[in-house]
Amino acid sequence: MPEHFCTLFDGGFLLQGLALHASLRRHAPDSVLWVLCMDEAASRALRTLDLPGLRILELPEVETPALLSVKPGRSRGEYCWTLTSSLILHLLESRPELARVTYLDADLWFLDSPDRILRQMEERDGHTLLTPHDYDPEHDQSVQSGRYCVQFVPVRNTPEGLAIVRWWRDRCIEWCFGRQEDGKFGDQKYLDEWIPLFGKAAVEISDPSLTVAPWNAVKNADRIDRAVLYHFHDLRIHEGGDVRLWRLYRISRDIERTAYAPYLRELAAARTLLARHGLSARLLPPRSTRLPDRWRSFWRSRRGVERWAKLP
Repeated sequence: MPEHFCTLFDGGFLLQGLALHASLRRHAPDSVLWVLCMDEAASRALRTLDLPGLRILELPEVETPALLSVKPGRSRGEYCWTLTSSLILHLLESRPELARVTYLDADLWFLDSPDRILRQMEERDGHTLLTPHDYDPEHDQSVQSGRYCVQFVPVRNTPEGLAIVRWWRDRCIEWCFGRQEDGKFGDQKYLDEWIPLFGKAAVEISDPSLTVAPWNAVKNADRIDRAVLYHFHDLRIHEGGDVRLWRLYRISRDIERTAYAPYLRELAAARTLLARHGLSARLLPPRSTRLPDRWRSFWRSRRGVERWAKLP
């Protein structure tokens, strides 16, 4: 059977979502990507494009009375976090023929086959796999954000896997906010509890250098050529084609060349694809022209902790 993945995004993340799909098709051509559309803009665009290996889910298919009851009290981002575990569970329960479903953040981009990560789960007979943030010391936010990252979360359709994701779903419905409180943060710090609660059913990736992100870019500067994915955390696309690649991180030239440059081309290709169908993504307002903002960006750029580019 093909490998099944899932993600969620709205029209504001449409370019990133299309780039994720394109990279997945390139490195796992038989895979299926399920997309939960968070608004009509994303749904309309994906239905118009009718991309191979992409299946669309609408919010009413996934939302339960429990989710709807907490929705008014959550911000848009918090509600997306709340939905992550419910999306995985919906697919596993409604489609028992799926042996495994892997959640992906929409701003991931594959540099190699995800099988290289999934094999680590299979070799250790895990029912889910945890990927550590593996922070560089200067960016360590383990206390606030947790040891593990909700970015690549595979779950097997087994009693053990279902038990884990049901527990996670229930906790996220109870509390899922963008602040630290009583040892919780969003949907993410709950992952720290999986190994203590579920034992060997939850396993940790043995080589965190396979999942690279700005927060661990320093230690992986010389190993980006062996990474499976890059997480483009904090990349922001503005009207006019200005793209803030990163802010307050130090990214090596090797990573910029290996990951950021081709990702920009992928984003530009997604923009072109949408335009051919009379569609467009919802982008952030144009980059600020205020002198204090430009001056701040200039000095951050000189220090190497901020970078801007143009979509090709």
